[in-house]
Amino acid sequence: MDLTERFWNASLTEMKQGYVQEQHHYICLLCGQSYEDGIIYPENGVLYQASKYIRVHVEKAHQSVFHYLIQMDKKLTGLTEHQNALLRQFYEGKSDAEVQKELGIGSASTIRNHRFALKEKERQSKVFLALMDLLKDNDRHAPAMVDVPKTARMVDERYNLTRKEYDEAIAKYFPQGTDGPLTTFHIQEKYKLVVLRELASKFEPGRTYTEKEINEVLKARYADFVTLRRYLIEYGFMDRKPDGSEYWIQA
Repeated sequence: MDLTERFWNASLTEMKQGYVQEQHHYICLLCGQSYEDGIIYPENGVLYQASKYIRVHVEKAHQSVFHYLIQMDKKLTGLTEHQNALLRQFYEGKSDAEVQKELGIGSASTIRNHRFALKEKERQSKVFLALMDLLKDNDRHAPAMVDVPKTARMVDERYNLTRKEYDEAIAKYFPQGTDGPLTTFHIQEKYKLVVLRELASKFEPGRTYTEKEINEVLKARYADFVTLRRYLIEYGFMDRKPDGSEYWIQA
């Protein structure tokens, strides 16, 4: 199971804590970092068991699960920019008057109305989750869909892709397997996403690469490696420093 599948298949409790336990490992849902049970991990002179250290990791690497989730694309969070800003303020523990002053909107009573609207959205979300969970038992014709990468930008119909379509695209554009060459990148946008996702999996999460190292991996699969590198960044699979000195995979 890759990181995207693990993230979307996590329970609400697991998503809130930011990690899952699988067999003898604790795995961060946000970046994929794994810690083995039974191993002792040192941090600032303190020794932690894996079950404790995963929490240290989440805070150290991601600040908090809230901060990680709130920066996801609005198509994934379902939040407007205004709601996003309000939630950030509320999470910081600010009063309604402080939020009103910080955001420069309405009055303290206006903020209370926004709080009510957010609670309504929460209630609706709970009902919707229950409905979708119940639907799984009866909707026998629903195709297996490919999960949207949690780092995706501008989520739209390009991500409407079944597992069957995904596998067929892999077989067509990587006839020798994904470790072999890519036949072409002049393809529909939805299939570019398939190709880019597979290419991104060839890099290690948490590791920084030079541009030369990125190029070497991509060049082995397609002559126009510059285009592949650009698309990996544009589609949110990869990021880099402004000066291009370091590249890394977006987990």
